[in-house]
Amino acid sequence: MDILEFVLQVVLGITSLLLTLLILLHKGRGGGLSDMFGGGMSSAMGSSGLAERNLNRFTVVLALVWFLSIVALGLITKFQGL
Repeated sequence: MDILEFVLQVVLGITSLLLTLLILLHKGRGGGLSDMFGGGMSSAMGSSGLAERNLNRFTVVLALVWFLSIVALGLITKFQGL
């Protein structure tokens, strides 16, 4: 196993866990699963506008890193036997 492939797999694992946690931190936008688990009751305790925007930005950047690591691992796997 190449060291780059190992590093990308570790990055993929860490970003997958962090992305799941960040998505769960987002405010619920209406009557969906978030209301079922009490998200609708905590609307007064939600984060401020700036905190929500920063959370959105961090989630998007982390999702891009996650996506790029998947693409890189796919390319490594495809061209490894050549």
